[in-house]
Amino acid sequence: MSYRPAAHIVDDDSGMRESLAVWLGMRGIRCVAFSSAEEFLDAVQPAWRGCVLIDLRLEGIDGLQLQSRLAERGIRMPAIFVTGHADVTAARDALKAGAFDFVEKPVDSDRLADLVGAAIARDTEAAQKQAQATLLASRLRRLTQREREVMQRVVAGRHNREIAADLGISPRTVEVYKARMMDKLDVRRVADLVRLALQAREEAGH
Repeated sequence: MSYRPAAHIVDDDSGMRESLAVWLGMRGIRCVAFSSAEEFLDAVQPAWRGCVLIDLRLEGIDGLQLQSRLAERGIRMPAIFVTGHADVTAARDALKAGAFDFVEKPVDSDRLADLVGAAIARDTEAAQKQAQATLLASRLRRLTQREREVMQRVVAGRHNREIAADLGISPRTVEVYKARMMDKLDVRRVADLVRLALQAREEAGH
C-alpha cells in the first residue's frame, strides 16, 4: 500500500496545528496533524513519506527528543522545527542532528510552505533512490559466482577471449554466462551494464 507524501504536523497547540494545516493545504500540501510526540511515535510507519513539522517545545517528549527517536527507528523524513526566538540555539542543535531547517514564530506562511515543499521533494527523491538501490541489490543477488566474475571482467573492458583465458573456460561459454548475467540484470548493452555496476559500487560506498 502506498502512502501519499504529507506534512506531518506535531504540535500541542490546537490553534497552531489548524493554522499550519490551513496554510499548507491552500498550497496543495496534504497535512496530517498530531497533538504530541507520543501520538506521532505511536502512529508513524517507516513507509510514510513527506516531512515532519515539529514544535520544538512539546510537553512530554520534546522536539529534539522526537527527532532522536525517529532517527533511532530509521525514519528519515526531513524535519522542520517551529521555534520561538529564545529557542534558536536549540534549533541550531537540531540542524546539527540532521534537521532540514527551522522557522521562527510568528511563522511566515509563504516561507514555511516553500520549506515544506522542498523537504517533501527531497524525501521523495531519497525514497526513489532507495527503491532503485533495493531493486539493484535484488538483481545482483540472483547472479551466480561465475556470472559475477564474468560481469567484473566485462565491466573492466576485457574481451571474451581474455575473460575465457582468465577463467579457464571457452569464449563460447563466456558468451553464455554473459547473456545469462545481462538477462538477470535486465540490461541489453554493455554500456548499461557498466552504468549499473558503477551505481552498485556507489551504493556500496554509502
